Amino acid sequence: MTSAGILDPRLPSPLQEVADDRFGRHGVRLLLKRDDLIHPDLIGNKWRKLVPNIEAAAGRPLLTFGGAYSNHLRATAAAGRLLGFPTVGVVRGEELAGRPLNPSLARCAADGMRLRFVDRSTYRRKTEPEVLAGLLRAAQAEHAYVVPEGGSNAAAVRGCRALGVELRGRADVVAVACGTGGTLAGLAAGLGAGQRALGVPVLRGGFLAAETERLQVAAFGARSGDWSLDERFHFGGYGRTTPALHAFAADFEDRHGVRVERLYVAKLLFGLVELAAEGAFGRGTRVAAVVTA
Repeated sequence: MTSAGILDPRLPSPLQEVADDRFGRHGVRLLLKRDDLIHPDLIGNKWRKLVPNIEAAAGRPLLTFGGAYSNHLRATAAAGRLLGFPTVGVVRGEELAGRPLNPSLARCAADGMRLRFVDRSTYRRKTEPEVLAGLLRAAQAEHAYVVPEGGSNAAAVRGCRALGVELRGRADVVAVACGTGGTLAGLAAGLGAGQRALGVPVLRGGFLAAETERLQVAAFGARSGDWSLDERFHFGGYGRTTPALHAFAADFEDRHGVRVERLYVAKLLFGLVELAAEGAFGRGTRVAAVVTA
């Protein structure tokens, strides 16, 4: 049985229409693509990205990277526990080594992940061959299969293509929050003619367009699908939130009974409400928001 079969995912993930007057008054229909319901431990895009890499690793240890609150690290650790392979997490911030683990990292450790804390300068250079080799040696994981930060590589992008395929003919615009661009890259490639993908970056920097295209070239050989980014809704950068964003998310939860994760999904939904008010979507447009966490 494959890793996917053992993990028993709920696929295709449900597509749920919600009645929201902030969209309805503009003649726009809002649908939620509930990737958060795929698997209780490997939620949403984490499942779609990780499983192809787990298959490629063929039982070898997985070593990957993330910050102190990384959902990707948590999903990787959970996969290791469920499937019985070792995991190593290289964590940004050497200063964290002497402190009590926060809940996210404590969960990683409880799931068996070995945590290695590195200084921020080294972390920024982690993709350089010599630096990566040093990190692998220090972790005693020279033979590990390396998954990049956020899980986005060619295998992950090909895995995310299924998300677009599941939505063919079911929405006109499909929007997703973006951290590394991998989910957007695969989603856009899987959509059908006449559909477009919209990425809402959750961090500053303006680099995701180039990174998304690079990932598509690595996965498919060329840019693929109709996609764009709206950079206005990061709320200050990765991990940053504001009282207004929390209030918006709480209100959405009250309206629709759907839990709204704050660092990705809340920013996506806030951006879509603003875009609807600006008239960015024509009357009759079906907008699907991917709930990734």
